This record gives sequence, structure tokens and C-alpha cells, in this order.
Amino acid sequence: MKMIKGPALFLAQFLGDEAPFDTLDNIVGWAASLGYKGVQIPTWDSKYFDLKQAAESKTYCDEIKGVCAKHGVEITELSTHLQGQLLAVHPAYADMFAGFAPEGIKGDVKAYHEWAHQQLLMAAKASEHLGLNAHASFSGALMWHTMYPWPQRPAGLVEEGFAELARRWKPILNAFDASGVDVCYELHPGEDLHDGVTFERFLEAVDGHTRANILYDPSHLHLQLLDYLSFIDHYGDRIKMFHVKDAEFRPNGRSGVYGGYQSWADRPGRFRSLGDGQIDFGGIFSKLTCANFDGWAVVEWECCIKNSADGAREGAEFVAKHIIKPADKAFDDFAGGDSDLSMNRKILGLSK
Repeated sequence: MKMIKGPALFLAQFLGDEAPFDTLDNIVGWAASLGYKGVQIPTWDSKYFDLKQAAESKTYCDEIKGVCAKHGVEITELSTHLQGQLLAVHPAYADMFAGFAPEGIKGDVKAYHEWAHQQLLMAAKASEHLGLNAHASFSGALMWHTMYPWPQRPAGLVEEGFAELARRWKPILNAFDASGVDVCYELHPGEDLHDGVTFERFLEAVDGHTRANILYDPSHLHLQLLDYLSFIDHYGDRIKMFHVKDAEFRPNGRSGVYGGYQSWADRPGRFRSLGDGQIDFGGIFSKLTCANFDGWAVVEWECCIKNSADGAREGAEFVAKHIIKPADKAFDDFAGGDSDLSMNRKILGLSK
């Protein structure tokens, strides 16, 4: 068995205009002061990380690594969640996702696709320059508006949706393969890849591409009422990244899984700071350790109740307590003995 690395922190939810959240140097120093050993870096804000420069210059990447190393922190992965979303956008969502796009192409889903494609190719090269082996992203969504359809979906619609996703992603997966990096899709409601079945259908559409893998986040599975522990048994060999995020589902007589268009605080299903929700992290860390997952345990803080600074501080402590150092010997070794073929055959009743 292998040992999970951590704790690490996804920086996206903490970026801001005031210190210590205003520069990469400051925010990494702050994370280190809380006990984090790694950071996952979003790539959509050049103030913190210039993706284009990182794709073109290993020297720039070495400088970024140096900023982090100064604080005793490693870069765990890069993230292109926003760019991955824009790779596949249904026109109905063009305006809602305009905030993810650069000026000049807002509202143009064809331009979204072309821009995101180039961004993801740059992310592959940047990850290679940083010496990383995994990358976080979203799949995008062409079919989400048909997830619970009325009227029913036309025959062949889902098959064509996955075929189109595959056409958009396969050249990108090939680029990541050339850079020696896995693309890890965060399975997330709102994405066409949101559970095990949709991941399987996508994997089939990309011919089982070895670089198509999973960012495991149990919170999104729990809020779909999916067995997130059994999920590891099914897909452990494809889980290459881990977001440690808590959630709770509190069914009531007024609303359920879909949430009734309510704010996060009022929904039956909501994200919580680590330890405040219902996720069985003891079971998760045990299963991932047994599955030989040796990537990073990355805290993604999203909570509608608790202050983010408290959530980040508690998150580092929470993950550190849950990381399992694998056993180096069996607990009952003291009662055993050396291998002896004749003795074994005697015990089996096979000796003369």
C-alpha cells in the first residue's frame, strides 16, 4: 500500500485583493502557516499564474516552483475548471458562463470552445514544465439540460452528446499524454461527467484513453445520494486526484435533491467545512490507501456557514489526522513462522 500526500489546499476559493490573498507568494505563505504542504493552483487569473508563459517557459515554471518552495510547499496540480467548462457549453448557458470567458468572446459558444481548447493545450505543457503528473478540470456540458427531461430525450441524443464530447477532448487528452499528465475530471452536477455511469460512457467514447481519469470529490457524489465508498471499489484505478470536501443531505418535507432554487444555506443538500458534514472520511482514506492512491489530499473549502479562514485552518488539521501511514508488517507476525513446505503439507494432511 502507498501513502496519501498532504495536506494540500485548492487556492481558488481564497484568491482576493487584500493580503495575504493578493499574490501567489502571500497566499502560499499563508497556506504554509496553517500546515499545508501543497497547493493546487487555478490557471484563470494571470496575477497568480500566467498559463501562457508557463506553457512557453520552463524558466518561468521553475520560478513559480521556487516561490512555493520558499515556504516549504509543493505545487500539487494545476486546475482548468473554468476552461474545461467552456470547452463544451450549450447555447442556453452562453450568457451565464460569460464570466468565465475573456473579453471579446462573451456569449459566443463557438469562440468559447476554440479559446478553451488552446487553454487546455497550454495547461498540458505547463504541467509538464512543472513536473506534474495530474491535472484538474471539468468536462463541460452539452447534455445537462436534458438530465431530467420532459419531453423525453430523442433516440440517439445521448450517444451523439458523448461522441461530440469525445471529439472535443480526444486531441487534448493526446496532448496531455505527450506531456505525461493525466486529465482528472471532477465529476460534478452541471457537467456531462457527473457520476460513474457518465464517466464510463465518456471513457468508451474516447476509446478507453489512459489519460482520462477522475478527480474524486465525495461531496458531489453524496449530494446525488450515490455510494461514494463503493465508488472507489469501482473506479479506484482511475482515481488520480482527490478533493477533500464535506457535505450533508438533510431531506425534509418541502424540498429534496434539486433544492427548490433555494440559497445554499437553505438547500437540503449543502457543502460544509471538513468535519461538519456527513462524509465518512475515515472510510474514504482507508479505501484510497488500500487502492494504492498516492496522490495529494487537497482541501477544497466550500461552506455556506463557516468562515473560510477557519475552514482552511481546520481543514489542514483534519486531513493531517486522516492520512494513513501504511503498515509495514502484519499485526499477527509475532505468531507466525518461517515458510516450511513440509510443515505446510503436514498441516494440510498431505504428508505421509
